[in-house]
Amino acid sequence: MLKYNKILVTGGAGFIGSHLLDGLIGKGYKVRVLDNLYRQIHPTGKLPEYFNKKAEFMKGDVTRRTDWKKALAGVDAVIHLAAAVGVGQSMYEIEHYVKVNSLGTALLLDILANERHTVKKIIVAASMSSYGEGTYRCSKCGLIRPPLRSEEQLAKKDFNVYCPNCKQMVSSVPTNEDAKQNSNSIYAIGKKEQEEMVLTFGKAYGLPSVALRYFNVYGPRQSLSNPYNGVAAIFMSRVKNGKAPIINEDGMQTRDFVHVSDVTAANIAVLEKDEANYQVFNVGSGKPVSIKEVAEIIIKLYKSDLEQDVTYKVRKLDVRHCYADTAKIQELLGWSANVDFTEGISQLIDWGRNEKAVDKMDFALRELEKRGLR
Repeated sequence: MLKYNKILVTGGAGFIGSHLLDGLIGKGYKVRVLDNLYRQIHPTGKLPEYFNKKAEFMKGDVTRRTDWKKALAGVDAVIHLAAAVGVGQSMYEIEHYVKVNSLGTALLLDILANERHTVKKIIVAASMSSYGEGTYRCSKCGLIRPPLRSEEQLAKKDFNVYCPNCKQMVSSVPTNEDAKQNSNSIYAIGKKEQEEMVLTFGKAYGLPSVALRYFNVYGPRQSLSNPYNGVAAIFMSRVKNGKAPIINEDGMQTRDFVHVSDVTAANIAVLEKDEANYQVFNVGSGKPVSIKEVAEIIIKLYKSDLEQDVTYKVRKLDVRHCYADTAKIQELLGWSANVDFTEGISQLIDWGRNEKAVDKMDFALRELEKRGLR
């Protein structure tokens, strides 16, 4: 028997949200979606063809109280995915990011605090970006959380990370949920605020709440037209258009890629299990993959003869390594990522063969470079 009857998914027409709808509806849940069909994500301004028709769609915006009130009517749980996404973009569209991410979440909580509702659980999409640089081990000083590498160091093409105490080179290790959040962008600050607001509110009002810190989510339905999308989709869009993947630094910086189907499974596990209540969980594969390797895999799967464009340029605010320690979510909820990265990229490419890759990447890169963010 389902613990909750109707679930509200904000941002449910998007990449992660649409997969989550399929998973929830497949388990028998009734689902309502609140989404504004933002044109950076949905260029036509219309629902995508893959949107699950069994879901109830409500066009609206999380920055409007009236839209929240309509969407919350009669729902038992909220999975709050709607957000303005993109680290670099957040540094020059500051008002927009704060309004959507921080104020949008504040409106939800204000309604729940002051008006009648039927909500019994809240899950909010948080982000690994709030960690800043990942966790490292120093042979002399033990576990450390170094600051971002200095511009002076990076100007010398020295991309390594050093211990802030003894100055020797350190090695990356998984980052767990107890690590301090050293947010270094407006986007990261907003995601940190979202999770803190939801968890603080939930504990104060006895309303079960959970924050899921997504790492680099990828997979089918990822937009090939959004120039501020994840690196896998950006590389794929370029290769599909006959252009080489552009790689910053030496390409050996690593990220943690988690397939969207695994993210769906994590959300459903959190929804259904009381052990998740009032907790923060990393949602990642726990396996670091270098950016250079991402490009190599995509070029190989496309059977392309393109060469990677390793620029040795640096991007402001970028971290060298950050990947998830997933022990907590494995132990409490029995969840772990199952999709192999190469297989997942193959699925993304298969999806992309039927999608028009609108190449806006060069424009995006020029915009970021103009503002000193690339």
